[in-house]
Amino acid sequence: MEANDAEGSAPGTGPGDAAARPHTGRRRNEAVRQAVLDAALRLLVESEGAPITVEAVARAAGVGKQTLYRWWPSKGAVLLDALTDRAGQDVPPPDTGSLREDLRTVVAATFDAAQRAPWAPALRTLVREAATDPHLAELLRAYTGTRRALLRDVLDRGRARGELPADRDLDLLVDQVYGLFWYRFLLGHAPLDRAAAERLTDSLLGPGTP
Repeated sequence: MEANDAEGSAPGTGPGDAAARPHTGRRRNEAVRQAVLDAALRLLVESEGAPITVEAVARAAGVGKQTLYRWWPSKGAVLLDALTDRAGQDVPPPDTGSLREDLRTVVAATFDAAQRAPWAPALRTLVREAATDPHLAELLRAYTGTRRALLRDVLDRGRARGELPADRDLDLLVDQVYGLFWYRFLLGHAPLDRAAAERLTDSLLGPGTP
């Protein structure tokens, strides 16, 4: 699958530009934006490695190609926006005032979302094709970076409240959560369920953390 090509990007842009340039034209209509994101995610699921073109996304969303170019700098930016938008719906950032509860909520929601469409097929396609497509590899890194940042924010708030030692390595904790997630998601040797989320949370925080 190709996530960026001469036809699918505005000049000098790529998936990594999505954070800096979320759109390039006038204010977006939210209903049209959502139609584009839903279409992009659906095409990612259905593509099975075939290139996704700007024309295909526009056609599936029922909009013109220039609409996409006005609002996103590249095809990769559309896909990244689609992934992060859906992740925000399925795994919203909690802030209950309890690190244990917030961490368990994020981990359980992440595990649960990965069992359902469109996440399971979309992520499997993305991981498979990223092995041979550098543009998709960049897209995957950008997407996972947004999820890591959300989880690190949860841990950082807990540390600020004194629920973690000041010298606790937060990036290592994030790696442990997503290391288990990707290992079980890709190999399927053990479940990604609420019980696993609770055991992982208890293992990371220990018995003394609120």
